[in-house]
Amino acid sequence: MSNFVDYVKIFCRSGKGGNGSLHFHRAKYVPKGGPDGGDGGRGGNIVLRGNAQLWTLLHLRYTKHVLADDGQNGGQNQCTGAQGGDKYIDVPLGAIAYDAESHEPLGEITEDGQEIVIMRGGRGGKGNAFFKTATMQTPKFAQSGEPAEERWIIIELKLLADVGLVGFPNAGKSTLLSVVSAAKPEIADYPFTTLTPNLGIVPYFDYKSFIMADIPGIIEGASEGKGLGLRFLKHIERNSILLFLVSSESDDVKRDYDILLNELKRYNPELLDKKRILAISKCDLLDEDKKKDIRRHLPKKIPHVFISSAAGEGIRELKDIIWFNLNNE
Repeated sequence: MSNFVDYVKIFCRSGKGGNGSLHFHRAKYVPKGGPDGGDGGRGGNIVLRGNAQLWTLLHLRYTKHVLADDGQNGGQNQCTGAQGGDKYIDVPLGAIAYDAESHEPLGEITEDGQEIVIMRGGRGGKGNAFFKTATMQTPKFAQSGEPAEERWIIIELKLLADVGLVGFPNAGKSTLLSVVSAAKPEIADYPFTTLTPNLGIVPYFDYKSFIMADIPGIIEGASEGKGLGLRFLKHIERNSILLFLVSSESDDVKRDYDILLNELKRYNPELLDKKRILAISKCDLLDEDKKKDIRRHLPKKIPHVFISSAAGEGIRELKDIIWFNLNNE
């Protein structure tokens, strides 16, 4: 079973507000004291909280219900009821919560420690002491607490990475990530080796670095649900740069690039606004004449580089191009 979970559905209920107290002060020598009923306490909130130590929703896989505590009722002597305890849902950075029925967005977590109240607890009702006025000395009523909110929510994770690797299965994405970072993705010479996204921190000069995400391979028709692509295309939405990886073993590098671009466009046209870099992998198999022939047919406005993860060829140049594009508008 995969440890990478990027989608959970949870039933959430905030706390009900406590009722205000209907009470009159009574003491041995005060037979007709005034109203002294206190207010009810606020119900607990449901709070989404960012946690940079998490990178998946695995810990929430078996969480089906999150219920905040109810506020306590008000008491005599104008004592306010205790507030209901809030319930926190810790999520990795890049998580989005939305209503399961209406799809209304409830919050998006992008920073460690960030907190978003996605469901508010009911306010506590006012006790009868609150309603005392000069013309109404003994109000014989108090206010009920507000009811709780309840709904099914969906929490979805979109990986936060600077660079997203886009390519067909077996294009060499996992091998590249293993070479430029300390990530250890599963690598084998057959399609769909990568079944879950992998993140790697790529070191650069002077202790600088950037984050690269290896997204499972896209096939033609992925935007329509074919293969594994549709499930993981959403992770590309958060990347600053899209690094297209096409194998030099392809019959037509430009055609494969266009197919990949078309799948992204059909999934979300806004993805085409992102910066793009084209890397032709496994270039240790090519001679200079073949490289010239491929280069002649490549798109003119997209920076390209020939790389070989096995031989280390072009890796330095690729890092330079990525860094330049990350830091220049």
